[in-house]
Amino acid sequence: MTNRRSTVLAFDFGERYIGVAVGELGTGLANPLTYIEGAANAVRFAGIEELIAEWQPGTLVLGLPLSMDGGEHELTRRVQRFARQLEGRFDLPVVLVDERLSSATAEDLLREMGRGGREHKNDSHALAAQIILQAWL
Repeated sequence: MTNRRSTVLAFDFGERYIGVAVGELGTGLANPLTYIEGAANAVRFAGIEELIAEWQPGTLVLGLPLSMDGGEHELTRRVQRFARQLEGRFDLPVVLVDERLSSATAEDLLREMGRGGREHKNDSHALAAQIILQAWL
């Protein structure tokens, strides 16, 4: 079993999907894990609760969407609100990390691996979360 303090779960928040990655502070490595589908918070939090019970993280990392000039927009505010909800619900520290271009980078990586297109679109969510987490680690 992994030390609770060393495991980190990361999330790439989207309006329909939340990509999830897992990483370890000791190794500094992150891996794509899964994605949670659903726009309703009840569905999102149920999925996150299952992952937290399984992985026992000490920290949660959440990608913060910013415009290219670093400014905030509506999705930025939704993610900030979601971060407060995560922290309150699960009593874990939540770290916000600039996620600019993480989704585009994930889709580029999938194309390079020959896994681009619609049939692999869902893979990009967890991969984007991995990119966010790896940047933080």
